[in-house]
Amino acid sequence: MTNTSAVATRDESVQAAKGYTEAEMLTVMSSRVLEDGKVVFAGVGIPLLAATLAQMRRCPGLTILFEGGVIGPFIEPGKLPPSTNEQRCTKRANMVVSSTDVLLLLQRGHVDIGFMSGAQIDKYGNLNSSFLGDDPANPKVRLPGTGGGNDISSLTNMIVAMKHEKRRFVEKVDFITSPGFLDGGTSRAAAGLPAGGMFRVVTDMGLLGFDEETRAMTVLALHPGVSAAAIQANTGFELPVPADVPTTEAPTPSELAILRELDPQRLYTA
Repeated sequence: MTNTSAVATRDESVQAAKGYTEAEMLTVMSSRVLEDGKVVFAGVGIPLLAATLAQMRRCPGLTILFEGGVIGPFIEPGKLPPSTNEQRCTKRANMVVSSTDVLLLLQRGHVDIGFMSGAQIDKYGNLNSSFLGDDPANPKVRLPGTGGGNDISSLTNMIVAMKHEKRRFVEKVDFITSPGFLDGGTSRAAAGLPAGGMFRVVTDMGLLGFDEETRAMTVLALHPGVSAAAIQANTGFELPVPADVPTTEAPTPSELAILRELDPQRLYTA
């Protein structure tokens, strides 16, 4: 019998021996999912770091959009914006428009990928960033809310980056802030959302996708040193892991060097 408490425990000394943190692993793996020539709606923090890393290493034609209206921001190393509405985002940007105009681009189908995170995600990719608890009027924890998250997840293919913990990966989110595949199957289209949906979920333990028919989350690859038992122990629902599941390539020295130049104070990658 597997000792689930043992496999679920994170050993920081192991990460130190590998030469990178879990947050750096998460950021690098997220960057590898992005493709050149695409337009990505990125949130601040790890999504922005990952998009910028991808742009600098493999995807010079990747265009980043901010909810605040910045198109093609120039991200200076060591000066990551704390908000998508922060003025440093506009320096040397391709264009600065209103939030309404950015959302119109989204509605017209000009955005390929939405890239964000959340406090909870369930087996069908629904995200919660609103509150924790059963009562919205009296929540256990009040979270930041939707911003443009609902618009983005309703209209584009989504990539989600988040830490893999059982309290985050739940059977059913407390509130659907940003819709994934709702109840699975064809329920998203039946609810009036025929386009988009969850594409990938990237965590510090593995790369996850969604079954084409059931739309339930499944494992596509495990990160180095992560076992099937460990990822299941950190998930609050059944997460299928293929017997022949591949292992991702560890972060390279080049990827880590660029990442540490972008975030020298380790605000997001500690």
